[in-house]
Amino acid sequence: MPTDDGKKLPDTYKRFVAKYPKLAECHETVAREVEQAGPLDAKTLALIKIGICVGGNLESALRSHVRRATQAGATEQEIEQAVLLGMNTCGFPRTVAAWSWAQVQFERDRTEAGG
Repeated sequence: MPTDDGKKLPDTYKRFVAKYPKLAECHETVAREVEQAGPLDAKTLALIKIGICVGGNLESALRSHVRRATQAGATEQEIEQAVLLGMNTCGFPRTVAAWSWAQVQFERDRTEAGG
């Protein structure tokens, strides 16, 4: 089963993967290939994915990429800037919503880390 860097995966995702393991495997293969298709490092990739999630209004995916960006060395300020970049393109309400989702993930990460 695909993993999310050792973190707890959403139950819906786990159920989907259990029912459609070949689709999940294909999804992971494409993700790896895309990540290796160019020179961007893991931190930059995660920050770009955060921006895509703002545009797509994708809460769960945004939280996942916030976690991945943090694991790749991004600071909360860098992540917040990636979210804020969506303001003029995606709109104020969507940006504020995405910012709030990032805050939730920051707090979850702090709780998991024990601090």
